[in-house]
Amino acid sequence: MFIVILAAVLAACGGSDVDVSDVPELPPVTGDEMMAILAASEQPVVLNVWASWCIPCRSEAPLLERAADQFAGEVTFIGVNVRDGQSGAREFIAEFFPDAPIDHYLDRPGDVPIALGGNTGVPLTFFYAPHGELVQLHSGVIDERTLALQIDEILARTG
Repeated sequence: MFIVILAAVLAACGGSDVDVSDVPELPPVTGDEMMAILAASEQPVVLNVWASWCIPCRSEAPLLERAADQFAGEVTFIGVNVRDGQSGAREFIAEFFPDAPIDHYLDRPGDVPIALGGNTGVPLTFFYAPHGELVQLHSGVIDERTLALQIDEILARTG
């Protein structure tokens, strides 16, 4: 039974036929560069750290896509892909975030979440007030209620 489940998971994760032609290469980013981006933001920021091979990241992606659409213009959404290559990252974006207003970056070594005060696990979701003040860090898959409460909190800090 385990082998059947493992085969199904591996088949779902490999050999993707997703068209990535509309997904530009992700700009590489370091921890210092990401901190500068956050500090310069006039809006609150939801920063999600993900990887294409991460099953929990796949499960929370539709929720993040809907939130990015709903709060476009009020909250900046940033995705940081870690420990991945361009092809895996671009396929994930094409599949889960094809039209979402999310700025994506590539952190191949996985240093950005550590620089921001997180850990090496994925997914991670950071919530920032304008100008880069960390309000909350959520480790693991985020649910709709937690995402809504944290967005309300960072919006309340917009002044």
